[in-house]
Formats: sequence, C-alpha cells, structure tokens
Amino acid sequence: MMNSTSLSKTEKREQRGKRNKEAIMFIGHFAVGFAAKKYAPRPSLGTYIMAINFLDLLWPIFLLLGIERVEINPGNTAFTPLAFVYYPYSHSLLAAIFWATLFSATYYFLRKEVSGSGMLWLAVFSHWILDAVSHKPDLPLFPGSTILVGFGLWNSVSLTMIVEITIFIIGIILYASETSPKNKLGTISFWSLVGFLFVSYLSNAFGPPPPSEKFLMMFSPSLWLFVFWGYWIERKRELVKKMKI
Repeated sequence: MMNSTSLSKTEKREQRGKRNKEAIMFIGHFAVGFAAKKYAPRPSLGTYIMAINFLDLLWPIFLLLGIERVEINPGNTAFTPLAFVYYPYSHSLLAAIFWATLFSATYYFLRKEVSGSGMLWLAVFSHWILDAVSHKPDLPLFPGSTILVGFGLWNSVSLTMIVEITIFIIGIILYASETSPKNKLGTISFWSLVGFLFVSYLSNAFGPPPPSEKFLMMFSPSLWLFVFWGYWIERKRELVKKMKI
C-alpha cells in the first residue's frame, strides 16, 4: 500500500513538473519587437509589441468563437502542456502572411511610412517563424492543410531557455542602444517591463499550469497590457541622437 501511494505521489510530481512548463515562445517574440526599433525607429514600441503578438491577440478571439481549439495536455512537449489542436485562422503560414500584410498596410495607410510598415510586416510574420522553431509539428500551411510544421525546440527545456533568453538579451541591448530615457520614468518604465517579462517567463516555465482551457482563453487577452506598457515607455524615452561624421 505504501509503495502504491509513494508511486502515485511520484507520478503526480512528475506530471506537475511536465505541466508546469507551460510558457509559450514568450520573451522570444518580445525580443523581435525590441530589436525592430533599432532598424526602423519610427513606429512606437507599443506598435511593435502589438505586431509581434498580433497572432496571439487574435487567437483567443477565435478560441472563444469556437473555430480554433487548444487543450492542456501534460507531456505534450517537455516545455509546455499546451496542445494547439486547431488554429489555422490565426497561426497557419497563409494566415500569418495575411495578418502581417493587413497590419502593415493599416500602418502605412495611417502613417505613410515605408520602412516602418515593412518592419511591422516582418514583426508580425516573425511570430510564425519563431513558433515554427519552437512548436512540435502543429502549424498548418493554410486552413485545411494536412502538412504541419514545427521543429520542436520545446522538446528540450534547457535548449529552449538558452535560445529564448539569449535572443531576449540581444533585443534589449538593441533597443537600449537606440533609445535613451527622457527622465527617471523612462528608465523605470523600460526596465520594469524587462523585469516583469523575465519573471513572468520563469513563472510560466516553472509555476502552475492554467487550470482549464477556458481560463487560458480568458487570460490570453492580457497581452494587451504589454502593448499599452510599450506606448507608455515610448512617451518617456527618445531616440538617441547620432553624431554625423
């Protein structure tokens, strides 16, 4: 009886360990948003954060409408228990191209700025590229496609964290080299976001999993918080003035 109970507790601990790894390619996406500011500085950081998360901002809408599906499946990969069962309208290759084009065209219509528009297209589309690197094969090429893409970085927890944290640091360095704080709030707002993202990433990676798919759907729109945070940061920072030689 004791052996059976002991085994049961061990299995539960192992299951919790697997379920705890529920972080998505989170800070990797933000790294792209930070870095993009270096190469096309006119769009706001808030706009870049919206762009790199745009597919995930659409995703809970499609989940709530019942046209896409996600399941919590411990052991689905080593890094996350989330099983992305069906999400062709937000995360297929064709959908990513469509949403990137729509986002970019909207920005161009409003701002008439080519370089920013082009970089925003890349920012939106980069979400699919990073997901393809990290996911197991679950990304369709188009709605109805039987070909699923995914290179499975999430099958290794250590490699996932090394890759994501490395590119996150690079993104921070690039953004910090392109902008400078106007005042103390310019420093606090930016570095508090960096700290919050990093702590959230570790919490998602090692903390408790979402209690249900419904909770996940309702919580996902909180990504908008980071969009507004990005706009706040931009109001407190300015582009670094470069000396002309």
